[in-house]
Amino acid sequence: HAKSGYDSSSKCNVSPACCSSRYGLALLSSFGFFVVYSLRVNLSVAMVDMLNNTHQSDTNHSSSVCPAHANPARPKHNHTASVYDWDSKTQGWILGSFFYGYILTQIPGGYLSGRFGPKWLMGFGILGTVVFTLLTPVAADLGASYLIAVRVLEGIGEGVTFPAMYTMWAAWAPPLERSRLLTISYIGAHLGTVISLPLSGEICFYLDWTYVFYVFGAVGLVWFFLWSFLVFDSPNTHPRISERERLYITTSLKNELSTSAGYIPWRAILTSMPLWAIVVAHFSYNWTFYTLLTLLPTYMNDVLGFSIQQNGMLSALPYIGCAVLAVLSGQLADYLRETCLYPTVVVRKSFSIVGMIGPAVFLLAAGFIGCNYTLAVTFLTISSALGGVSASGFNINHLDIAPSYAGILLGITNTFATIPGMVGPVIARELTKQNTIEEWQTVFYIAAAINLFGAAFYTLFGRGTVQPWAVHTSFSHGD
Repeated sequence: HAKSGYDSSSKCNVSPACCSSRYGLALLSSFGFFVVYSLRVNLSVAMVDMLNNTHQSDTNHSSSVCPAHANPARPKHNHTASVYDWDSKTQGWILGSFFYGYILTQIPGGYLSGRFGPKWLMGFGILGTVVFTLLTPVAADLGASYLIAVRVLEGIGEGVTFPAMYTMWAAWAPPLERSRLLTISYIGAHLGTVISLPLSGEICFYLDWTYVFYVFGAVGLVWFFLWSFLVFDSPNTHPRISERERLYITTSLKNELSTSAGYIPWRAILTSMPLWAIVVAHFSYNWTFYTLLTLLPTYMNDVLGFSIQQNGMLSALPYIGCAVLAVLSGQLADYLRETCLYPTVVVRKSFSIVGMIGPAVFLLAAGFIGCNYTLAVTFLTISSALGGVSASGFNINHLDIAPSYAGILLGITNTFATIPGMVGPVIARELTKQNTIEEWQTVFYIAAAINLFGAAFYTLFGRGTVQPWAVHTSFSHGD
């Protein structure tokens, strides 16, 4: 599967992509991110079914604000799983608790993967998440506090994945193939969201909510098994890599600046204004993103009155849009920089503005549209899809301002950008105790306002060129 035996008859020394070890790694890491995101998201859908909101079981569900949709009759056998009486505040804490663990391991993740090697750090990080996911139904039965603890532990396991993967690609990705390999690798995250939302809805519908955790947990175990046997820390330690590919990767990387050797200018990094511009932009973008990610199924159920089966499918639409636009805008951004010779900073800022003000406008519109289902879903989808454009904006600006420290900068911005995931859902559920449309409008207002502020701040202080502190003084190449 990861074997690649080639004769060296091909003329140039670029190792072919097909069946190569580095593309095998890209596909497996993509599958890994798929697992990571499906385990992160499935609770949002299952939560709708875990709540005891059918006090009057004869009506289908009269609890939603808008008139409920005609639901297909649910198979009767599926209400064997227990339901719980959690108030909206508790729900907010349960949904936000994951991020309390996630934030702890962002910066340590980069350090540890340098120490112990990214393969086993990523492997055991996700394996830990899988084990706690399989324990979710047990924890929920023991009580809300147990469930919160389990979710925090899942977050701790998942926090190391992105820094570990960055370290892994530092050893595996030839500079000219970096964007392609990283895109393949991270598209798994979008796919995990897009596939697991509707799938969780179907699983809740036909089986019951506990199976959501068992099914995705089983998939995670399959991934861990493949990862253990097929992936290695570097081309030099890979037993089945073709000699040609090994040489191609190692020679392409030998001129790269290594950060592990020199010292890290912490003070310059932490006082860098362009970096703080990215932090603010990332924070405000994630406020909208995480609030939607964790609460969209709840909104679809409580306000718009979609059943759990329709819910998963419709909640996934925004993320399909987001993934498509992220890929397209990446192509467009590089085209504008290479062919039309636009300065990097102009491209980054304009994409960030579109990707932050666009979602704000359509979020507000969604709140005002009331019970017009089609428009509400359309606006939420457009809002999230436009957010994907910012993937080519502030999101990869780390590589423009300090390529040698990109991993560390990512850890710093990701740490701040996780805070909205911790407080966003909690605040939103505090504000929506009665589940009226007006209350949800407030939630959308706040998200839109934060987005506008982030866009303005980034436009003022963002930069597109390598910062002086990121250039190694010991050997400057006269540029």
